[in-house]
Amino acid sequence: MRFESQVRRLLDHRPELVGHVRLWRVLRFPAPPAIERDAGLVSRAELAFGLGLVLFGDLLKRVPEADRYLQRVADAQGEMVFDHGALRTVAWPSGELPPGEAAFTRFLSALGYRLGGTYPLPRLKMTGRSYVHEDLPEDLPQYFVSELHPEAFSPGFQQAVTRVLGSASDPLCPSDTALVERLRRDKALPLEAARELLEALVRCFARQHGDVRLADYETLLAESPEMAWIATEGNAFNHATDRVPDVQRLAEQLRREGYSVKERVELSASGRVRQTALRAAQVMRSFVHDGQLVARALPGSFYEFISRDPLFEGEGAPLDLGFDSGNATGIFKMTAAAVAA
Repeated sequence: MRFESQVRRLLDHRPELVGHVRLWRVLRFPAPPAIERDAGLVSRAELAFGLGLVLFGDLLKRVPEADRYLQRVADAQGEMVFDHGALRTVAWPSGELPPGEAAFTRFLSALGYRLGGTYPLPRLKMTGRSYVHEDLPEDLPQYFVSELHPEAFSPGFQQAVTRVLGSASDPLCPSDTALVERLRRDKALPLEAARELLEALVRCFARQHGDVRLADYETLLAESPEMAWIATEGNAFNHATDRVPDVQRLAEQLRREGYSVKERVELSASGRVRQTALRAAQVMRSFVHDGQLVARALPGSFYEFISRDPLFEGEGAPLDLGFDSGNATGIFKMTAAAVAA
């Protein structure tokens, strides 16, 4: 059975996604060599792509300009390559949730992901890490998981972080963890078990803590817009990324068409990786203030573009799947806007 057909079977309990004709038309699916196996089993690669597809579809709903871009690609009968998704975590006690990236590496490794690289982000007081799939590294979306380090900030900031994250719950129950370990062992799951695990993993990409006090949010925002973003958005996809042939050319075209493209294209130290992005969507979020809920307009998630050159010249050379600390720091600015009343 073809990879795309198997992913459709995995997701057929989500009619809103399976029926998203534009997305299925333009998204490039892996085309691995056909192998003889039980059609009732879902491989870890198929489950990994299915999870990425659900998260990608969710971001399209939350970022209107990303959906507009999808329509642009569909109208041109083009193709989108889902390069990576990014999320933010905090290396700090977080209620019932494992702190920092451990909340995600505990299942990313079972899905077939391995550490691709570590990227210090000293100006942001964070560390980024990329996770690339072992089976289909160029064809399955990577995860760029960043950790913020509250110990590098003021005591008042740390106290606010503790108050915000202290109510976090763990979306994975013991039966979910058992499925993760079964997948780790067998590298595949029966279809119904794969669907059950998929839904459990989707729940991990959300905000796991409760209401945030406005005073705490403002304390966090004063020292780290990134932590302020985590306070309202949690572990939702911060952005999803389309791998394109020429990000500079595309940025110029999109700017002429009225897209809110970042002014600068970020260039890696190697010169092989180039990135830019659309401005973050504005979202309304509520805070507790004087015993009442008050709403504020804030930056939410966004959509990114990346171009990757081969690691070396010659036919069949692999793509540079790495990232760059300078590029990442520049892209993080997309959600650094101040609070708008």
